[in-house]
Amino acid sequence: MLSLLAILAALALGAAFGETAIPIGTVARTAANHLFGAGLAVDPIDAGIVWDYRLARAVVAACCGAALALSGVVLQALLRNALADPYVLGISAGASTGAVAVAILGVGGGFVSLSAGAFVGAVTAFGCVLLLARAAGSGPTAAILAGIAGSQLFNALTAFIVTRSANAETARGIMFWLLGNLSGVRWADVTLAFPIALLGTLVCLWQIRALDAFTFGADAAASLGVAIRPVQAVLIGAATLMTAVMVSLVGSIGFVGLVIPHAALFLVGARHGRLVPASAVLGAVFLVACDIASRMVVPKQVVPIGIVTALIGAPAFAIILIRARRLS
Repeated sequence: MLSLLAILAALALGAAFGETAIPIGTVARTAANHLFGAGLAVDPIDAGIVWDYRLARAVVAACCGAALALSGVVLQALLRNALADPYVLGISAGASTGAVAVAILGVGGGFVSLSAGAFVGAVTAFGCVLLLARAAGSGPTAAILAGIAGSQLFNALTAFIVTRSANAETARGIMFWLLGNLSGVRWADVTLAFPIALLGTLVCLWQIRALDAFTFGADAAASLGVAIRPVQAVLIGAATLMTAVMVSLVGSIGFVGLVIPHAALFLVGARHGRLVPASAVLGAVFLVACDIASRMVVPKQVVPIGIVTALIGAPAFAIILIRARRLS
């Protein structure tokens, strides 16, 4: 119940705050009119801003934050590395390349959606990272180093596609989107973001026992009766799908999958029965808060949300590194 109230409060604030502040009461009446047909008196302009723009944007931000945080939880458990997340491991970069290839190069001949292209790119990038990590060795840093290399490769491919095939205006829009952009999302995007975030959450809740077992290693998980390969495929598939869909909607947003699981770990402990829902709620609230900040930090201008998450996430990442060193 507390988690639901926290998400509802974040959504209400996301709809209320922006370049022009709108009272929370107006937000509540607008939502009641559209959801329940309450027929309450609301200024049409305010109602349009709240429902058609800000509330849809806040819902997509919440879904994106929850999905990226859960992806981080899954990858950190499976790889047994506290620094694993979709951004660091190149999954986000691969998803960006796939989405840009569909949008600019027309890969798929119009029959492949941005989300499908992003998913193929994400799977390809993560596969390359795993192959490189295996070739480099099985040390704890191999996957992270391979992920950094993969991220650079696919970011370079994305930049090459944009600069080679797009005109100046399209290139500017794509590069702005790649930094994380919620300005263009509407309720149609909610119909994709919400089911994917819900599906990923349910998969993680379904595999809570396996996630707990994997924190002690694959051998320990196998001794506890976990079917290693099928479970890994399901969990990695869920993390990759969530990341790919969210990237296709709002661009590449870093640090959410890295920082939020550690914040949840500090609050509720390492048991995934609590860590999974806590990470989802914290991720949702965090990204809605970052979206509010992105609309207010510079007057009359929207800052890409990826910049805001990086400005917050980078210092938090430094704290994680320092804390990990002290604990070791």
